[in-house]
Parts: sequence; structure tokens; C-alpha cells
Amino acid sequence: MKQQQTFRGFMFIILMLILLMLALRFPYARQAQTVTAQEFEQILGSGNVAEAVISPNPQTPSGYVTVTLANGQTVRQNVSDVKDAEQLLKDNSIDYSMEDVPQENTLLTVVMPFMLSIVVVVVIVTMMNRGAAGGGSNARMMNFGRSRAKLSRDSKVNFTNVAGLEEEKEELEEVVDFLKNPQKYTSVGARIPKGMLLVGPPGTGKTLLAKAVAGEAHVPFYSLSGSDFVEMFVGVGASRVRDLFKNATENAPCIIFIDEIDAIGRSRDSRMGGNDEREQTLNQLLSEMDGFDSSKGLLVLGATNRPEILDPALLRPGRFDRRVIVDKPDLKGRVNILKVHSKDVRLDETVDFEEIALATSGAVGADLANMMNEAAINAVKNGRQAVSQKDLFEAVELVLVGKEKKDRILSKEERRIVSYHEVGHALVTALQKDAEPVQKITIVPRTMGALGYVMQVPEEEKYLNTKKELEAMLVVSLAGRAAEELVFDTVTTGAANDIEQATRIARAMVTQYGMSDKVGLIHYGSDDDEVFIGRDLAHTKGYADQTAALIDGEVKNIIDESYAKAKELLQEHMNVLHRCAQLLIEKEKIGREEFESLFGENA
Repeated sequence: MKQQQTFRGFMFIILMLILLMLALRFPYARQAQTVTAQEFEQILGSGNVAEAVISPNPQTPSGYVTVTLANGQTVRQNVSDVKDAEQLLKDNSIDYSMEDVPQENTLLTVVMPFMLSIVVVVVIVTMMNRGAAGGGSNARMMNFGRSRAKLSRDSKVNFTNVAGLEEEKEELEEVVDFLKNPQKYTSVGARIPKGMLLVGPPGTGKTLLAKAVAGEAHVPFYSLSGSDFVEMFVGVGASRVRDLFKNATENAPCIIFIDEIDAIGRSRDSRMGGNDEREQTLNQLLSEMDGFDSSKGLLVLGATNRPEILDPALLRPGRFDRRVIVDKPDLKGRVNILKVHSKDVRLDETVDFEEIALATSGAVGADLANMMNEAAINAVKNGRQAVSQKDLFEAVELVLVGKEKKDRILSKEERRIVSYHEVGHALVTALQKDAEPVQKITIVPRTMGALGYVMQVPEEEKYLNTKKELEAMLVVSLAGRAAEELVFDTVTTGAANDIEQATRIARAMVTQYGMSDKVGLIHYGSDDDEVFIGRDLAHTKGYADQTAALIDGEVKNIIDESYAKAKELLQEHMNVLHRCAQLLIEKEKIGREEFESLFGENA
């Protein structure tokens, strides 16, 4: 309340100064009626003029004449030249006076603006200092060059909270040991790495690992994002880097964690002009990492999912000495992650984490945590006291393909087309031994745009795909389009994603995996290779147009052969296709057991 009253007082002072300036700028003038030139001449010739005053403009020959009549009325006439006005008054035998040209008002033009500026600055500084004392948002405005790192002195996260990253934890354990017992290593002459770069896709647990290292070592933990260094003012980022390392050195041993370090560590290049602020920040970071003494127990951890764009100077030994690859978890890792996130979740006897882990191949830790939470929410919505396997599978679908969009009503014909399309995928999957088994078929639209989908669950974790398995994927991808053509003698736009997926697989077979006899064992790159403009502006394909035509031809041949095979398989089992599609239209969802029994009866 006291601060608010002070602020109001300052505002009152500013308002009074502004009013004073306006009063000086626009002094009180007598009210005068402005008349036309013809009326003015008539007034001068009437003989009723008691007083005339000429007011010249100091910058131009113009001005105005103010005439006071015998009855006290005042009129005014603007004139382009005051000399003509003088002559006009003389011609009418009227005495007049010349108003003095006003001199420059020093108080108005110099002193008052200066005083007003001083008062405004004092008000702003006072309010910011008060905000800084109170820890409010104004404190940040006064501390542009101060580090924005969050300091945690007692991290409650340790390696027991990290699952699915066993190799990564082993690699970081020696760093923890060094932070706990630095003399054991320095006595032999060893030194702790100055920096370690955690590299991996989003959601794999890079930040969690960094916090776990600090928690295990029981040392202070400074955490911030790379974007926290960058401001529109050149030099602010470098100042924040200096302040960060100064504070960290004073609190050593400790850990500095910079998330999304590519925001400031992007490769420098002068061809495109560069970014002065970001490059100065990076230069200061490089200098600080060279300058600090690692024997004191200061460790810099960086995290990024784009290591290819980082500046080489940042990655050389002596700065980020090690690179820890934090990859997507394998089957065992996903099972352990699900167990960690289910510690506080009540589960019933039907839950099988192994089956869920198989169904979530490629999911990262963040995805699995979200799935477990969605399963718990689903159980509560359905009035159950514990999470079941059904809840978990519904959560997997929710995360992967979105929520059921029950308000999207398909027409009867569209339901038939979508049903045959999805059953086409499922049937061809079941007919090929190299394809993954079907878990579920549905034609309920989802929020991510799918009008229906087939859920497949692999029987085991796989790290390699054979050529036959890739060919089976192609046939399955195109089977929905093939079913539409065979049954309805036309095609729809529903196969757009299937065609995109098939094209991506076929092109990878030709350009990356060497699975084309005509093209051979040569790597030609992929269409989605990232071009970093600061490093590779003149990016080209690296091969001739004839080769590009050959690649396109091979991709088309592979897709055409896969599509023909899909049509052939469906034609041989049209009775199963019709029965399954009819059942799907009626029930909207078909489970694995029901589909396999139906397929077995009609195969």
C-alpha cells in the first residue's frame, strides 16, 4: 500500500509539471472573433475602432491584427504580410501599436523538459528498485546482464528415478564419483570432463539425467535453457554467461545444465551475416569453458536433439569432452519406465507391461508417462478404482492417434469405404508372414485426422528390418487403396498418408539401404535431409539428373509391384474381406481375437 501511495505521488508531480508546461506554452489570450477580409475593411471604415494591435509572426512576414471596437467587442483578422496591415490602418487613419515579438522562453523550452525528464527517470528507477527488493518482475528489468539460471541445492531426483537408460547412467556414474571424491582422481592426475553433451530425441530423459547426476552427487544444480541467454541487446547474453560461471565457481563443486544448447551453440558462419548477439554469447561460453578449473568440481552439461548444427569449437576436447547418446528405450527399458511411472498408480491384475511395451515401440519416456497418466484418468472416468489393461491400451491409442471424435458422423457410404479400407490393411497383414500381427481394427474417427486405423503389435523387439519385411510393409500400406478400387471401382483421398508412407519406405530402400539392383549399393541421401542454411547454403543432390530419374523409376516400380500384390491377395480372399468389413460396419471396432477367429473360419 505504501509503494502504491508513493507511485501515486510521483504521478501527481508529473501531471502538475505537464500542466505547468501547457500553461506556459499556451498563455491566456483574449477571446476575439475572426472575420473575413471584406468584413474587416468595413469595420475599419466604420469609425468605431477604439484600439488596433498588430501581432507579427517572428518566423514569417505574416501575423494578425486585433481590433477593439467602441462597444468593447474584439475582432481578429489574419494577414499574410503585416506591412500591408500597417498600410491599411494608416489609410483609415487608425492609430495602432505593434506587439513585441516574444523572446524564446528558456524556462519553457529548456528547464521544464529537463526537469520533467529527471522526474520520469527517478520514478522509473525508484519503482524498479522497489520491485527488485520485493523480488517482483521489475527486478528482472534491472538485471539484464544477470544470469537467469535456477539454482537447486538439494535435488530430490536420483538414478532410481531414471529407468530405461542403464548404459547412460553407467557413463555418468564416474562423473558423480568425481564430484563426490575429486581427490581420488586428481591424486592420479586425472581430471573431470569439463563438459558432457547429452544427445537424443525429445522426451528421452536428458533433463532428468542431468538432475539425477546432481541429486546423486549432492551438489548445487544450475539449470537454464539456451534461449535464456539471448536478448535483443548485443552483449547481454555474454554478460549472463560471465555471471553464470562466476556464481557457479563460487558454489563449486556444482553442475551447470544448459538445455537446448543449440539456441546459442549453432555453427557460426560469416556468409549469411550471422547474429552478433548469439555469436558473442557463444564466444563467451567458449572462453568461460576454457578458463575454469575443472579440478574444483565444476561440470557443464548440455542437452540437444540437433548435434549436427553445433559449432565445432564447442565440441572439441577441453570443452564438451564427452557425448552421451540418450536414445529411445528398448523393450526392457519401456517396461521399466512404465513401472517407474506406475508407482503411485493403482493397477489391477490384468495389467501386463510387457504387452504395452510391445505396442509402444518407438515411444520415449515422456510418451509412456503420458500414457500411464491418461490410463489413470480413463479409469476414474469409467468409475473404476484401479487401472486395467484396457485402460492402458486406450491410453496408447489416445497418445498415438488422438481421442475418439464421436461427434464426427460419417455417412453410410463413407462408413463402408473406410471399413473396406481398414479391413484391406488388416487382411493383407494377416496374409503375410513377415508382417506384424493385428491388435485392433476401428472406424471411429480420431482427433489427429484418422477416420479409422489398424493397430499392429510386434511379437518381439526388432532393431533391423529385412528386405522382405520392408516389402511386406509396402504391401500393407497400399492394401487399403487396393480394397477401395476392387470393391467400389474408384479411389478416394483417404489413402494419402498410406501413399506417403509407402513412398518414404520405397525411396529409402533405393537410396539408403542399397536394395535396388539397378541403382546399386550407393547412398544418395534422403529427401528429408536437413539443410542448415548457415553451413550448407549451396546444398545440391550430389548426383546427376539421369541418376535422379533412375531412382524415381525404381521407386515407382517397387510401389507398383507392391500395389499389384496387395490387389492379388485381396482378390483371392474377397469373401473374408466382405465378412470382416460388414462386421466392422456393425460394431465399429474389432479386436485381435475376433479378427483372427473370423479370418480362420473363412481363410
